[in-house]
Amino acid sequence: MTVLKKIRIQEIEGFHIGNAEYPEAGTGCTVILPEKKTLCGADVRGGAPASRENALLSPLAANDGVHAVLLSGGSAYGLDAAGGIMQYLENKGIGFPVGGGTVVPIVCASCILDLGCGSSEVRPDAALGHQACINAENDHYQDGCYGAGTGATCGKFSGMEYMMKSGIGSAAYQIGDLKVGAVICVNCAGDVYDAGTGRKIAGAFKTADHAWIDSEEALYASLTNVSMGANTTIGAILTNAAFTKTELTKIAGMAHDGLARSIRPIHTMYDGDTLYALGTGKIKTDLNLVGTLAAKAVSAAIVNAIESSVSLFGIPAAADIQKGEAHE
Repeated sequence: MTVLKKIRIQEIEGFHIGNAEYPEAGTGCTVILPEKKTLCGADVRGGAPASRENALLSPLAANDGVHAVLLSGGSAYGLDAAGGIMQYLENKGIGFPVGGGTVVPIVCASCILDLGCGSSEVRPDAALGHQACINAENDHYQDGCYGAGTGATCGKFSGMEYMMKSGIGSAAYQIGDLKVGAVICVNCAGDVYDAGTGRKIAGAFKTADHAWIDSEEALYASLTNVSMGANTTIGAILTNAAFTKTELTKIAGMAHDGLARSIRPIHTMYDGDTLYALGTGKIKTDLNLVGTLAAKAVSAAIVNAIESSVSLFGIPAAADIQKGEAHE
């Protein structure tokens, strides 16, 4: 009988993950470094993405692999961190050769809008991106308010005054030799639920009343355009399976089911929800299996992101809310 077991994201061979942050400013970045150029697909479902080089991941594009994926805070400013990753890779001679000994590293990136947490004047830059790569050498990664999750928040549909702290989370599974995992930075407009139990674990919260606000119900009650704050949930699926870029794009799309199971509402015009999928090509297996596991890993990573977060900058985290049972 085949057994599904949980593993750590670091147990998926062929990848190194590193966090770096400016903690006092409330922002940071997370880099995923494949040990060698790796095929990658992406699926963008949100209406307001901040991204870099994602067009190369189209099945119609000539690109045959990436050298890094960056998840960053700072909104579009945070894309600057990719420059430091390029410098790190260039110094190691890693990249697409263009002649004369010059290489151009392919670094795809997506950012969350965290400028309302901490200082809006300090953003991830090339120096921080470079540091994240150095940290990745030692797999310096942990869930919570680190890396891209440093300034992440959730539950902003009813106003920023009701938001809660969230962060970055990971989860992974193994069946036989197959390994599939996810790293997810949760920075959503909607509320967050444990997909396994259906229980709300974070979201819009009235601290004075110690009560939840149902963001979906608030949306139903609104007949005009509303502002949902600054959002975007981004992440990456990692697997040791072998797939084409087209197939990895499909897996990234299936993985979005994990977001839909866990965040309500999701994929709005105020979100830039983007997922990448990278495969090292070690194991031949079924796409449907990997896509299904990817969605499961995404939901689990979201729970870990919430449960690992701590209160910062006066924004409460789930650990504090759960000290007293919140009511609807």
